[in-house]
Amino acid sequence: MPVELVEKKLKMALPVHLVAKDRLEAAGLASSALSWARANGFSGEAGRTLVVPGANGAVAGALFGMGDSEGALIIGALARALPEGDWHFASAPAEPELAAIALALGGYVFTRYGKKPGKALRFSLPSGADAARVRSIAEGVFLTRDLVNTPTNDMGPDELEKAVRILARTHKAEMSVTKGDDLLKKNFPMIHAVGRASVGAPRLIDMIWGPKNAPKVTLVGKGVCFDTGGLDIKPSSGMLLMKKDMGGGANVLGLASMIMAAGLKVRLRVLIPAVENSIAGNAFRPGDVLVSRKGITVEIGNTDAEGRLVLADALALADDDEPHLLIDMATLTGAARVALGPDLPPFYTGDEALASDLTAASIAVEDPLWRMPLWQPYDAKLSSKVADINNVTSDGFAGSITAALFLKRFVEKTVAWAHFDIFAWNPSDRPHGLAGGEAQGIRALEKVISKRFRS
Repeated sequence: MPVELVEKKLKMALPVHLVAKDRLEAAGLASSALSWARANGFSGEAGRTLVVPGANGAVAGALFGMGDSEGALIIGALARALPEGDWHFASAPAEPELAAIALALGGYVFTRYGKKPGKALRFSLPSGADAARVRSIAEGVFLTRDLVNTPTNDMGPDELEKAVRILARTHKAEMSVTKGDDLLKKNFPMIHAVGRASVGAPRLIDMIWGPKNAPKVTLVGKGVCFDTGGLDIKPSSGMLLMKKDMGGGANVLGLASMIMAAGLKVRLRVLIPAVENSIAGNAFRPGDVLVSRKGITVEIGNTDAEGRLVLADALALADDDEPHLLIDMATLTGAARVALGPDLPPFYTGDEALASDLTAASIAVEDPLWRMPLWQPYDAKLSSKVADINNVTSDGFAGSITAALFLKRFVEKTVAWAHFDIFAWNPSDRPHGLAGGEAQGIRALEKVISKRFRS
């Protein structure tokens, strides 16, 4: 973690003054710092950092603009703007724990392929922040980012399985894998169909942690390690970011890491169908009819709508266990991005209490989410003349909603279920994260799960 958060007071740490827009006089600055700010046209603009010199020309501190009610995550920009060294907040941030998380997240750099790490900063943990929780949240986000940022030549189904094994060993979790033709023997036919054309065998990864008698929390993540679109092949421009099509799997692993690190009293299960949607002579075809694990027959209207197929088999398995809470996460539709853009993932649930909790948590931890409707009349758009259901609609309208309705057919016994249609990517740099792989929704989910199952 490039930004080291230190619980003890750092003796020689320099102060960072958080300044609201046009509130310089209220920031408690020395007259010299106030004059320096005015001379440099600094008025607390959101995200701007101004280093303040001392009498001898050395750095004496820094001013950071909070803007107009921008929230705490903007503080993450300090991780890249401050000179190296030891720092502390001159006065406590309004949200100390969220400010600490922002600092940690803002210092992330993906270094696997030679990029230099971020600046070496030590920051005194603000009073009121739980150091262990801050670190577990940051580590879960970093795990997600690392997995999404890694290209498919180093993050295919084999490597994704290895990543889960490492996490399982770290937290003493149980793990099993159903792979290749064993998927057919154990009745996961759609996972097998989607992944069979790849040189990396398809598989269902199953990790379990926690006491057997604890409330069951099950996380299902789409693990499509690369998506060519299959025989309905994507254009080359559409494949450029397809290394991130396992972003749902990466996000549930980041969330699982947070849950296990916190020692929550749950029986945690993580299911990741890990496949590569490739093209070969044995690839599944448009017009094929697949029999799902649940027995629902699915006509393939488009091989590029493969994520919902692998999720359906995994959700059917999860639903049989009747968990207290079932979450699935997937980079599922472009329609979600058209509707809400890359920064605001939609979620779907029929559980009003869960929807309320997620919305409140999203606001509290600045992890944007937006509830979308499971609009039942649109379910008819998934009809097929030869099978129980088609994997796509004929008109293309409401694509994220109809994808959620497709998945809903495979969840019958679990009341508290929510589907998240995430992007898992920052298109450009943000204060708390550089352009690249991103965790979305999991900090809000961690708050909800912690509240529901802490004791």
